[in-house]
Amino acid sequence: MKANWKYILSWLAIMVAGFYLINTLIMVGVIDDFIENMLVTIGINIILASGLNLIIGFSGQFSLGHAGFMAIGAYTTAIITQHINSELGFIASVLIGMALAIIIAAIIGTATFIRLKGDYLAIATLGAAEIIRNIINNLKITGGSAGMFNIPQFCSWPTVYILVCLTTIVLMNFIRSRDGRAIKAVREDEIAAEAMGINTTKWKLAAFVLGGATAAIAGSLQASYVQTISPSNYGIMESISILVIVVLGGVGSMTGTFVAATVLGILDTVLQNFGSLRMVIYAIALILIMIFKPSGLLGNWEFSLKNLTRRFGKKERG
Repeated sequence: MKANWKYILSWLAIMVAGFYLINTLIMVGVIDDFIENMLVTIGINIILASGLNLIIGFSGQFSLGHAGFMAIGAYTTAIITQHINSELGFIASVLIGMALAIIIAAIIGTATFIRLKGDYLAIATLGAAEIIRNIINNLKITGGSAGMFNIPQFCSWPTVYILVCLTTIVLMNFIRSRDGRAIKAVREDEIAAEAMGINTTKWKLAAFVLGGATAAIAGSLQASYVQTISPSNYGIMESISILVIVVLGGVGSMTGTFVAATVLGILDTVLQNFGSLRMVIYAIALILIMIFKPSGLLGNWEFSLKNLTRRFGKKERG
């Protein structure tokens, strides 16, 4: 995968500007602790949904095992930081969690992608996630079903923001590369792609492994920020929650993933004052959106700096 440096540097400039804008709003008191907590949650969900969108939206493989890879990252960070209580230990835990997720994703992918697709693949990945969760549930080092508490907090909004930026740049550069075009070809017509000499299993596996690695990063951030985790946090409902963000934003649109994660994060925060009616209102809102916009909020549309500059250029000439 070749790096598109012009594209990367453009997005880095925008993201640095965004960082300073949010930091300024926090310093002047516009963003309080409550809103900051919401921003961290939205950031973690963006990382999770972006990785799943790569698997579902760009490679065309239906996976329900994202929560399992999230659990790997979360428990790796919890265990390592409790023994090495330092920022270096946290960074090491994120990297080790990613490595473990990549290895396990490669094993699961190799075993499933060769023979399964569609609904059968979804069931297989769901089963793999449940195996991971049950193994964690029965280990002493993970605290069993009680989970782990008092995890050292090294994650803050700048940490989440930086990792959202880095994962987005890596994923978008991958999607726009020659490798990304091969993955899209597999999604559009696997038989035709294979006839053209594309190793379809290899590229489906590549997307699955990269998506699993991003889920592990999100799990590490969540464990360090929340400071309490348990196996029940990583069941099928967590995978479905991530899937909802992908479908709502638009399958195959990373921009849509950002918008959907932000909209749902704000909606979830606003509805906290409604008590037991919160989930009912939340579900009704989702149903209405899917009725009137079944392709998602943005469909497969992507924000493009090139298109934006062209549009402004036309306005200036006019």
